[in-house]
Amino acid sequence: MTATLSLTHPSIRNAFKTRWPRAAAVMLLVLAASAAYAQPNPAAGHDCTLRIHVDGFRNTRGNLGTIIFTSPDGWPEDENKCLRHGPAPIDKSTRTADAEWRLPPGNYGVAAIHDENSNHKLDRNFLGIPKEGFGFANNPHVGLSAPPFSAAVVHVACPATAITIHLIYK
Repeated sequence: MTATLSLTHPSIRNAFKTRWPRAAAVMLLVLAASAAYAQPNPAAGHDCTLRIHVDGFRNTRGNLGTIIFTSPDGWPEDENKCLRHGPAPIDKSTRTADAEWRLPPGNYGVAAIHDENSNHKLDRNFLGIPKEGFGFANNPHVGLSAPPFSAAVVHVACPATAITIHLIYK
């Protein structure tokens, strides 16, 4: 003998009437709470913005190259050891350029070059003196070599941090 229950059976209809709305409400609350919990926290993720404004370009050829490091390892030119690097266009009317990076909050060493021939590196003459413009966060004094990483560190905080780098030509 087989017993079958249909959706029209009184016990099933009763369960749907009394328990189903309560269960659905609990499920909706759990989903809403988990969705709210899953929202990104600006202070914990890659939601901070570093805005780098660069001035002092001697011409508008090429582009701005920026490079960002998290440690002195590879500072300031080794692209294989940096966190981020990339070009940005030069504004022909103002002879300035702006780069923007999304980063987690923290301390970063920042360098910039005027990549006049767009070859993604700082060109030097036969003595090793840069032929293109360059600069660093905090605009430290530059002698015969790049400043130490610690002199060009900027603290990035959310929602945004803005810095200005003045290019130097030797």
